[in-house]
Amino acid sequence: MSGPRSRVGLQALIGRLPAPRHATLARVRDPATGEPIDQALALWFPAPASETGEDVAELQLHGGRAVIAAVLAALGRLNGFRLAEPGEFTRRAFENGQLDLTQAEGLGDLIAAQTQAQRRQAFGQLRGLLGEEAERWRGKVIEACALVEAGIDFSDEGDVPKNLLAQAMAIVRPLAAEIGTALAGAARGERLREGLWVVIAGPPNAGKSTLLNRIARREAAIVSPVPGTTRDVIEVALDLDGYPVNLLDTAGIREVSIDPIEREGMRRARAAAARADLVLWLVDASAPDAARLAALAAEPPAPATSRWIVVNKIDLIDDETRQRLAASLQAQIAHQAAHQAISLTVHYISATTGAGLEQLVADLARHAEDVFTPEPALVTRQRQHATLADVASALAGALELANERAGEELVAEQLRRAATGLGRLTGRVDVEEILDVIFREFCVGK
Repeated sequence: MSGPRSRVGLQALIGRLPAPRHATLARVRDPATGEPIDQALALWFPAPASETGEDVAELQLHGGRAVIAAVLAALGRLNGFRLAEPGEFTRRAFENGQLDLTQAEGLGDLIAAQTQAQRRQAFGQLRGLLGEEAERWRGKVIEACALVEAGIDFSDEGDVPKNLLAQAMAIVRPLAAEIGTALAGAARGERLREGLWVVIAGPPNAGKSTLLNRIARREAAIVSPVPGTTRDVIEVALDLDGYPVNLLDTAGIREVSIDPIEREGMRRARAAAARADLVLWLVDASAPDAARLAALAAEPPAPATSRWIVVNKIDLIDDETRQRLAASLQAQIAHQAAHQAISLTVHYISATTGAGLEQLVADLARHAEDVFTPEPALVTRQRQHATLADVASALAGALELANERAGEELVAEQLRRAATGLGRLTGRVDVEEILDVIFREFCVGK
């Protein structure tokens, strides 16, 4: 319960108000009938020292549906009580200054986190990783803006030094570089939230659905010896050594198809491969033209994405055939690398028997680890990226105008734009802070 009547609700349910921030064992009763509902732990957090900044009461109930429903019903009969809207506790915490916007976003990501890497990133945002940096950056921008505006408005004052524009730009230059570095890592942070996209593609009946099921360790896709069974994109979310991976099974790609549904499946397969971070190009080792089919891994849009050749069904060929196939593939890869500047690696597996699967999954995990470097990303959402990009643009504009001696008023406007952008990032904007700095630093009008 959060709000000014939380005290009333807690007293109505347990008959007293516990000592602040001390867990108290209490019997919960329906205030209308006096009927006992549960025995629970009750906690009382007076404002402003609470999660939402308001009076907050908490009951740690036994988790049965009947218990929860009875308590909610009892509270609902009290005057002034209603169910919270989705996210309303976090919204109140933000409005009361307990969280900034980046921390609220981090809390949402922490709740949605499915892997340890996502949890670590979200917790960093919740504890203020970006918000604290943004406030520090904003303080620097306000300081620079105060210098410029002091030079404009109070140049005749004796205690205001000269050449304030140059001093301001000395603050802005390293700040612009810091924000540029944060933006450079934004794609990594956003990708970790969404997960690495890995697409299994290749000719029909190469064993793509079997491989998906093997890696997912469940029957996620229908497996059939009939080519063209998979028509749509099937997605499975995986946790590989703490990193999020979205594994997609796609329709088989072949040169000729008269079935319009199959053609649409191939179109979607190609589109998924074009957007993927990594494509596992699967071929049937027992196919007569396995080497030629494997060579299709280098076809467009291969240069735009990373691709591995995965030779499946090695349990169906003998050692001599495998050696000939390996030699042919190495020759193909060497030729393509010389003419297309593309790097391809080869894995030999049997999705049916599991041979080579452990190594393939381990390599996938290492690939994810290489993509998601251990350094925490400051920027993890598109909103943050867009806002910081606008701030970086404003700072670049201020530096350019200062170099061109275009006028201090124009420089100040760009700095105000940057300060406002950083305020939007955290949800805290106060233009009066600029004047506060001017009067505090230069004692104008004392």
